[in-house]
Amino acid sequence: MPPPVFQRQSELIAADAWFAGAAGQAVLASEAGCVAAGLQQRPGQVALWLGTANAAPLAAEQGAVPLRLHPQRGVFTGGLQCGLPLPLASETCAVVIVQHPETSACAPGALLEECARVLLPGGWLWLLAFNPLSPYRWRWRGQGLRVHEPVTWRKRLRAAGLAPDSLTQGVGPVWEVGPDPRLQDGVGLRAAFLLRAEKRRLPLTPQRKPQLHLQAGTPA
Repeated sequence: MPPPVFQRQSELIAADAWFAGAAGQAVLASEAGCVAAGLQQRPGQVALWLGTANAAPLAAEQGAVPLRLHPQRGVFTGGLQCGLPLPLASETCAVVIVQHPETSACAPGALLEECARVLLPGGWLWLLAFNPLSPYRWRWRGQGLRVHEPVTWRKRLRAAGLAPDSLTQGVGPVWEVGPDPRLQDGVGLRAAFLLRAEKRRLPLTPQRKPQLHLQAGTPA
């Protein structure tokens, strides 16, 4: 019996092939507006885009892409080739876009922790992932994609020290193969969803201010 790592590599190859087909391209085309909006959120600052290699590059007027990496057989390739931890200094990126972490061999929690590390305080992570409750799941069934509900991703984002937005938005087709870039409040039955999370500048738990005790006779 082959080791699990070889099985996972086979799944990743199948997932890449699925995204290159019509059904996968329809989802990626639906998400292009979300990616562009994320890259435009902090003009002039560094952005990191982690996503499948089958996503079409954006036009220059839609926002610069200082660093784009895509998972390929257990590593990231593109602007550089690396694994985790990412060879980036802490707190260097104003925006991080994670598009379909299902195609990465990295553990989801470890990937989000690295994203949180490279984010500036006040920076945002944009997560695009598949909706396991969508009828579109029958189109990716058996293609090596391990998907999770938004509540699971929210827990992972919080565990990484990020504060998820209160609203999750659905995007993409429901069943028919074709782009549908309209965002809806709530995931519904759309093929994918957008979930944003912020790296707060202040601790999530309010800290009690230390009290200053002066001894009798001490000048104020």
